[in-house]
Amino acid sequence: MIRQELLEILACPKCKGELRLTPEQDGLVCDRCRLLYEIRDDIPIMLIDEARKLD
Repeated sequence: MIRQELLEILACPKCKGELRLTPEQDGLVCDRCRLLYEIRDDIPIMLIDEARKLD
């Protein structure tokens, strides 16, 4: 699980906007870009190329 302190400093690498944790706590969502950054082994994968587009 990602600590709250880390969530507060993380930003979307594409637009530098805020990220929110998914309800399942398995990813970070940028509502502005509509991208989902997965969390694997408690590490957020903050690569734009690996982010998934949300519908």
